[in-house]
Amino acid sequence: MYFEQFYLGCLAHASYMLGSEGVAAVVDPQRDVDIYLNAAEEQGLQIRHIFETHLHADFVSGHKELAARTGATIYVGAKAGATFPHVDVRDGSEVPVGKLRIRVLETPGHTPESVCLLVADTEKSSAPWAVLTGDTLFIGDVGRPDLSATHTSQQLAGLLYDSLHNKLLKLSDNVLVYPAHGAGSLCGRNMRAERSSTIGTERLTNYALQIPSRGEFIQQLTRNLPSRPDYFLQDAEINREGAPSLADLPELPAVSAADLRATMEKGTAVLDVRTTEQFAAGHVPGSIHIAMSGQFASWAGAILGLDSRPVLVADSEEQLSEARIRLARVGIESGLTYLEGGIESWRQAGLPLATLEQITVQDLHERIRVGGLRVLDVRREGEWQAGHIAGAAWWPLDKFNTALPMADKTQAIAVHCKSGYRSAIACSLLQRAGFQSVVNVIGGLDDWQQAKFPVATEAPVGA
Repeated sequence: MYFEQFYLGCLAHASYMLGSEGVAAVVDPQRDVDIYLNAAEEQGLQIRHIFETHLHADFVSGHKELAARTGATIYVGAKAGATFPHVDVRDGSEVPVGKLRIRVLETPGHTPESVCLLVADTEKSSAPWAVLTGDTLFIGDVGRPDLSATHTSQQLAGLLYDSLHNKLLKLSDNVLVYPAHGAGSLCGRNMRAERSSTIGTERLTNYALQIPSRGEFIQQLTRNLPSRPDYFLQDAEINREGAPSLADLPELPAVSAADLRATMEKGTAVLDVRTTEQFAAGHVPGSIHIAMSGQFASWAGAILGLDSRPVLVADSEEQLSEARIRLARVGIESGLTYLEGGIESWRQAGLPLATLEQITVQDLHERIRVGGLRVLDVRREGEWQAGHIAGAAWWPLDKFNTALPMADKTQAIAVHCKSGYRSAIACSLLQRAGFQSVVNVIGGLDDWQQAKFPVATEAPVGA
């Protein structure tokens, strides 16, 4: 038996390939599918089956391209309404993969069509040894119930409770749990960092499975849901039809510094994908910064939207190519261009550069003591409640697309998150909106706590 998890950090997305007797199945594939083709070749396997646990909303799946390149059959929940060639699966549907057996559990809740996949190795036992849970059950969390155009959040949360308690929690404690997402994904709220678990561990430690009643579960799951990015429903529709092959994407055209400046005056967005240190040292004024080092694709989708046509600023052809692939993973692929010659061409054209001040937590601690500096925390609510800097205002980055924090644009404002990644994004958005004195806190609350500076736990105060 062959089993492998493929984890894509920029989307906190886990996909899987299982194989036996020369036959393989891929579950929840990412957009760029060469990774599975290469692994199958290395293992001497032929990909004959592709499963989607649901119509993913946070990324564009590669199921259609993978099927075209392998001749594999795609299986998806019968309630998905998928329009690409596929086989509908229902509760109890079984697909043999060599000596492995994959059995379907219909588990609506995250979405109406969600399914989980029980995996048994018939050479050893007819009982399942693992369950691939998609976005139904995460490590430490469950899927958000607000991603349907046909069901209310309350209806989905009720279905999710039933799926968890009537299906998944009926499994043996030793059954391994492999979800489709990990910590940081926008599909849940409190995922732990581990990439797998067991039914028994989740039964004992997952907060959502400790909620005593269906009614309370619905209340808790629908209360204070994190903001849902606009692109989520668009990606679900793309996945319902199946996305085109990445090989069909045209070459990226280049724009000169002079042309970029002219188009920015008409509202063109600039996306700077370089490191935060490079961005801070000098960038095109008004550009949005999302570094490639973190969950780049998720934040690009959430902040820019699928209809954006940003001009990319990168520091190499390799970085530019990687940025394009990552953007395509969430469906940003039409009308992209890039700044020819990168930031150096802007400088050589004699055009002005903006900078971003960055400070350490030690500097922040001292400046708070002296006064005159506003502190803004852009982490999510659960992070805030676990501990934050006393006196800081709270406005999660998730909300920046809806409204920016209310603050005096002339006052110095220091922005922090957990590590400095999200705060750098927020700083670029604040600068773009005309805030005159924005400071990024390097290392975020992680460094603050490492330095033994105090944290508070009072209720959130909006910015």
